[in-house]
Amino acid sequence: MSEAIDCIIREAIPGDAEQILELLNKTATQTGFMTQGTEGVGITVEEEAKQLAKIYDSLNNSVFVALVDDEIIGIASINGSDKPKIEHIGDIGIVIDKAYWGYGLGTLMMEELLLWADASPVLSRLQLQVQERNTRARYIYEKLGFKLEAIIERGVKDDGQLLNVCLMSKLI
Repeated sequence: MSEAIDCIIREAIPGDAEQILELLNKTATQTGFMTQGTEGVGITVEEEAKQLAKIYDSLNNSVFVALVDDEIIGIASINGSDKPKIEHIGDIGIVIDKAYWGYGLGTLMMEELLLWADASPVLSRLQLQVQERNTRARYIYEKLGFKLEAIIERGVKDDGQLLNVCLMSKLI
C-alpha cells in the first residue's frame, strides 16, 4: 500500500471546469481502459462550466472531484436522463489519475456517489460499463454491491483489439 495522502472529495462546481477537462484529457491515454483517446473531450471550459452548474442542481446527476493540494486528481459522476421513463437510472463514470492509484480513492469516490444516490428521490438503479480486463475496477464495483448483468462482446476497441465490456448494476 502507498503512503497516506491528504485528499478532499467534494461535489464539483463550475469553477472546476478547466481542471476537470485537463484531467480527462490527461487520463484518456494513461491506460487503455478509457473510452476516450487522444481525440480529447471535445468541449470548451465554458461549456463544461455550464454543464456543471446544471448538474449541481439536478436530482439524478452528480459529479464529485478528488483534490490533492487543490489539484483535481479524480472524478466520479452519475449521469441520469431527463426522460421520465428512464430518469431513475444513473450511469456511473469514474476516473483517477494513474499517479494516485493504490490509495483507495476509487472506493472512497464510489462510496460518495452511492451516498448521494441513496439520498436522491429519483434514482433507483445505478449502472456502469467496465472493460472485462479491468480487474481492479471490477473488484471495487463488486465489493460495493454491483452485479454483473451482461458481457458486451467486442464492446470497445483499443489499439485495434476488440475487447469485452461488462455491464454491471446496483439497485438502490
